Amino acid sequence: MLLLNVHPLFLDLFSGSHMVYLLIVVLLLFGGKKIPELAKGLGKGIREFNDAKDGIKTEIENNMKEKDKIQPTGTSTPPASNS
Repeated sequence: MLLLNVHPLFLDLFSGSHMVYLLIVVLLLFGGKKIPELAKGLGKGIREFNDAKDGIKTEIENNMKEKDKIQPTGTSTPPASNS
């Protein structure tokens, strides 16, 4: 359904010949020796991002579990009244 709303120009944006041209330009800009270094750095960055994302997710889940231990859901303590 999403492809029905896409402009026809974008459907041909990454055809086979365009990918070949893109690879040639990248090879000319960076050279054959630099491309593996760039790919290695990109992989390391993605790995660090995923580790950080998983760490934050784990921390949030642990905090939710601690909160449920302190006060189980469905029970609420009424506020203390000073009468």
